[in-house]
Amino acid sequence: MEVLIEYSYAGVFIAAFLAATVLPFSSEVVLTGVLVGGASYWPCLVAATVGNFLGGMTCYWLGMLGKTEWIKKYLRLDINKLERVRIRIKDKGAWVGFFVFLPGIGDFIAVALGFMRADVRIVAISMFAGKALRYWVWMELVYKVQEIVTVAAV
Repeated sequence: MEVLIEYSYAGVFIAAFLAATVLPFSSEVVLTGVLVGGASYWPCLVAATVGNFLGGMTCYWLGMLGKTEWIKKYLRLDINKLERVRIRIKDKGAWVGFFVFLPGIGDFIAVALGFMRADVRIVAISMFAGKALRYWVWMELVYKVQEIVTVAAV
């Protein structure tokens, strides 16, 4: 994590990309470290959102390939759980992509949307919006905590 924090915006991008795959990785830790280190707001938001979006779309495209052995091998997703998620979101449409940012189930949603061949344009728009909102809320929280800590220290 410290190495990625040292790479600033590129580190945020890489961390966010990795976190959007099934790797157990926390992009929020890297993003927080970069923000606390004095990085600018908008480049951090863009790097985190774009990196996480591209990672999520990678899961979507792997699902679109439809090869369950690849999904199981490379994404390490439980095929039975993937099928349950697919059935749950089947009638809800591609807009469910907004919720790909959710921990624990987001990867399954992205893969299931790809597996279902959901409209890639709607998935991309809704996924990007959800991920941008997630990082915006996180960054605002980091700044509020920093402000409280600063005031308390004075």
